[in-house]
Amino acid sequence: MQSKHNKQLVPFAKQLRKEMTKEERHLWYDFLKKLPMAVKRQHPIEGYIVDFYIPQAKIVIEIDGIQHESAENAKADAERDEVLNSWGIEVMRFSNKRINKAFYSVTCEILEKLGLTWFDLVEKD
Repeated sequence: MQSKHNKQLVPFAKQLRKEMTKEERHLWYDFLKKLPMAVKRQHPIEGYIVDFYIPQAKIVIEIDGIQHESAENAKADAERDEVLNSWGIEVMRFSNKRINKAFYSVTCEILEKLGLTWFDLVEKD
């Protein structure tokens, strides 16, 4: 099953790409952009805009700020994850704090999920 691309959210997604958080920029420019597979930033799926989507692996990566710690937002995140899971998409969530304090461990976790190693990111001549 292919995920639904919500065209109505495209203008908002484009705006979010221009206004990425510091942690999103860090993960994008210092890691995700170097992966040997397509990674979509601020990508609309269903009624949501996900932070990063790797279609080949059917993985969404979400970077959560402090607002996600509230009970209300945690419930909304769980509902969102359930919808994405119904499309066969796995959601990986990382806090801003973890991106800032344990960046290498975050990248290793993503690589493991993708079945890759750091060697796979090295440019081959």
